[in-house]
Amino acid sequence: MIETTFARRAFADGQTLAQDFADWTAALLAEAIAARGLALLVVSGGSTPKRYFAELSRRGLDWARVAVTLADERRVADDSPRSNARLVRETLLQGAAARAQFCPLADSRLTPERELAAAATRAAHLNWPADLVVLGMGDDGHTASWFPYAAGLAEAIDPAARALVAAMPAPDGLEPRLTLTGRALLRARALALQIEGPKKAEVLRRACEDGPVEAMPIRAALRGAGDRLTVFQSAA
Repeated sequence: MIETTFARRAFADGQTLAQDFADWTAALLAEAIAARGLALLVVSGGSTPKRYFAELSRRGLDWARVAVTLADERRVADDSPRSNARLVRETLLQGAAARAQFCPLADSRLTPERELAAAATRAAHLNWPADLVVLGMGDDGHTASWFPYAAGLAEAIDPAARALVAAMPAPDGLEPRLTLTGRALLRARALALQIEGPKKAEVLRRACEDGPVEAMPIRAALRGAGDRLTVFQSAA
């Protein structure tokens, strides 16, 4: 077992987790605004964060001083049900939170090369390092669009990566992705990993064991973020 120093917050169910996680996030972002005038929040897609996003949207923040971007995105149209940007707009950027500055990654109307260049330009104008990066984790141990043994993975997960954004292939013939690199994700002031249910708990247990980062890329955060990482975990 690899020695890790991240914190854990355990909950009986996903709704309780979402409420506590939203409170924790709002307090962290408020501190960032008070200290620096702005806050940068990086979030992930998928089904797991929906309740968390809905709870966070209702927290009292100076949302006009918050910038939100994505850890990764599929190369799909904005109105696709598989779009992470659509998920964020429909669940997080509601009510007062609609005043936040949203920086999407993908623009599928462009060629892949122009899309990557445009995403890199938008990302470069954000106020790095991020105040909080919220990660998810797949059953194969991937996070963001860092897939096990993917082409270009070593450069993408490097905290000293040359670029903030990388193009990544997806497994099983799914849509190609854009992902933030280790330079953006692993240098954040704080990171959080949200997982729910026994299946993800088992994946996390395996990720904490000895083994190459390339086999389970979430290990890059578990081993590299130290006490800047907090795992929010629910039993159900």
